[in-house]
Amino acid sequence: MLEIDGSYGEGGGQLVRTAVALSAVTGKGIRVTNIRKNRPNPGLKQQHLKALETAAKICQAQISGLFPGSTELSFVPVEIKGGKYDIDIGTAGSITLFLQCIMPALPFAKEEVELTIKGGTDVAWSPTMDYLQHVTFSALKQLGYSGRVTLKEHGYYPKGGGKVSAYFKPCRLQGFHFLKEEEKIKGISHASNLPAHVPLRQAEAASTRLMEAGYPSQIETQSFEAFSTGSGITVWTGYMGGSALGKRGLPAEKVGKDAADEIILELRAGASVDTYLADQLIPYMALAGNSSYTVRELSLHTKTNIWVTEQFLDVNFRIEKKEGLFEVSVS
Repeated sequence: MLEIDGSYGEGGGQLVRTAVALSAVTGKGIRVTNIRKNRPNPGLKQQHLKALETAAKICQAQISGLFPGSTELSFVPVEIKGGKYDIDIGTAGSITLFLQCIMPALPFAKEEVELTIKGGTDVAWSPTMDYLQHVTFSALKQLGYSGRVTLKEHGYYPKGGGKVSAYFKPCRLQGFHFLKEEEKIKGISHASNLPAHVPLRQAEAASTRLMEAGYPSQIETQSFEAFSTGSGITVWTGYMGGSALGKRGLPAEKVGKDAADEIILELRAGASVDTYLADQLIPYMALAGNSSYTVRELSLHTKTNIWVTEQFLDVNFRIEKKEGLFEVSVS
């Protein structure tokens, strides 16, 4: 059984998610200790539990340590099956982070996997659902990944209630060298149970800031009623994105500008992928082989994902500094 120190590097939930996904792929049983050891509230949270529980069902794994606050777990997979699953994360637990725990394993499933997931689609410290759809999946498609997600209803913190359907087919991953994509910036600005001017103001502020920086954009606005109240905006082009969420007392203009500033920082660096996508791609690139990208900075999340991935697979990532950018490659 492979021993994984859950406090290594970034030491958060992502380390556990990647370890479980690669355990499923390789068939190697794991014991993860010190889970989220240095966080204010250490151990597994509700959103982690649901992801691990689903991963165990999909690959018929024996799992222990599955309770709130657990700082140690063991996971012994058997075979990655397909099937249909209904999951309710509860509250506003992030659906995108939930998917990170199982998506790397699904190309190796015996049949299609269909998921209906309830939880948070737009919550702090996680990719928005629009980012997942338009940036992450755009990149994974280049690696031969076969899957799609459909946003049924937005769910904001703290009530959640968002709904997503997802569909994945077994597939053969292939290497890909990511290059900078030059496209017009697109975006979606949305708000639930709020005045219609809120998403409009978010979009206008983002569009103005982007144009000032020399980047024309086309941002769609959506105003609707849903179970939870909130707002957000995501902008993207190629393999880069920026997003921001509204909260009580924060002007809509500030939300829009923050999303624009996030992508402008990435675009000006001249890299091929943004810093958030960079860490998400690591396990897929290792499974596909012969892949590379450039990124403006090597985040602790990316370094941690590289370390975890190298524990499972016979690969070595190379990191080189070139013209102010980091080139990350695997052969």
